[in-house]
Amino acid sequence: MRILIVDDEKSIRRSLEMFLEKKGYTVLTAEDGEKGLSILENERPEMLILDIRLPGMDGLEVLRTVRARQPAVGVIMMTAYHDMDTTIQAMKLGAYEYIRKPIDVDELEIVIEKVAGNIKLSGRLDDLITEISRDYKVHNIVGQTPAMQEIFKTIGLVSGNRATVLIRGETGTGKELIAKTIHYNSAFAKEPFVPVNCSTLVENLFESEMFGHEKGAFTGAAYQKKGKVELAQNGTILFDEIGDISPAVQVKLLRFLQERQFERVGGTERLHSDARVIAATNRDLPRLVEEGKFREDLYFRLNVVEIVVPPLRDRRSDIPLLIEHLLNKINLDLHKNVTKIPKNVMNCLTHYHWPGNVRELENLLTRAVVHCKGDVLSPYLFSSFLSPGEGVAGPPPSNRLDDVVKRHVAAMLRQTGWHKGKTCELLGVSRPTLREMIKKYNLLW
Repeated sequence: MRILIVDDEKSIRRSLEMFLEKKGYTVLTAEDGEKGLSILENERPEMLILDIRLPGMDGLEVLRTVRARQPAVGVIMMTAYHDMDTTIQAMKLGAYEYIRKPIDVDELEIVIEKVAGNIKLSGRLDDLITEISRDYKVHNIVGQTPAMQEIFKTIGLVSGNRATVLIRGETGTGKELIAKTIHYNSAFAKEPFVPVNCSTLVENLFESEMFGHEKGAFTGAAYQKKGKVELAQNGTILFDEIGDISPAVQVKLLRFLQERQFERVGGTERLHSDARVIAATNRDLPRLVEEGKFREDLYFRLNVVEIVVPPLRDRRSDIPLLIEHLLNKINLDLHKNVTKIPKNVMNCLTHYHWPGNVRELENLLTRAVVHCKGDVLSPYLFSSFLSPGEGVAGPPPSNRLDDVVKRHVAAMLRQTGWHKGKTCELLGVSRPTLREMIKKYNLLW
């Protein structure tokens, strides 16, 4: 197999050339995009290893040209810079893989073998040429860790089709944000995005809420109502907290997913839906299937493409980037200009375990910015949220029973994003008791 390397750094070209020739590949090299395209035209290599940052024509321009002229070429993008937009665009333009500099040759060898296998099996991935929508730019996902980069790749791959997607992750990790990013980076971005909170669906009203009803279908049905599925049209419908639906609702949802047809309650007309279905949950669906609490056939219908979102504690290196991104958003929303964070505060935020994940981080930063009187996030702004052991100077936490209970209740509220029903389950108390605790301890959202 012949491989073309296009990179403006001579040392990288030479080292990769030597490594790949030892592995038995025929290697061609070029220092810029124009020469690379010329070699592609004349030599017809099967694979291209392409740098993003090139003089003149950049890597994405080269990739776009390659896809138009020689769509069967397997393209591996490489860059020293990592951002979501570039990753998604590269994958949408038809790149097979996306690796980061400095190059790990073992990783590169694995990627080359995988791409070679894909070339033999399918010739190429489908071209995904829709330009990225900028309408959702302010809510872009941030992350440089390998797990987040895989998520960006998957978003790029599914955004050009209507494949059903299952997003799994803890509360506050950004599952709905990922669903919206898939939608707004797709060819159907101008179609509606309709979220459905499954945890609030009343079982006997499911069909009316999802599929709508005709006037007079039941007592109180004074007019025709379109359901969520019909409102989604050709866009996206998100079933959030899908793990919370009852067995009866599971059967009805499965029937819709199988047939993609439905009737309004009280109606006779069969309606069809082309909406993409995305499901999200913080529950362990495979375990629920094993326990008989979630239908296996429904799980398989939903799990066509799976995205597992890591908790914030498992990607701590992303926290400084997230803080910068969230502060920009919060400053814009609150008309503030808080831009400076002392090292001890950043260290504190990086090492905190974040039970409420990104949602908790955003809430914490918002409260701090609201109370900030200058442009610096001083440590005192976080003293009521983070304990001394987590990096903020102050007296040791009190072990008085009331203080211990207050800290525990506050932690559970943060973990659930102030979802009172889930907090009651975690604490084993009733809603009135929780309300009394919130009032007694003066806990604020």
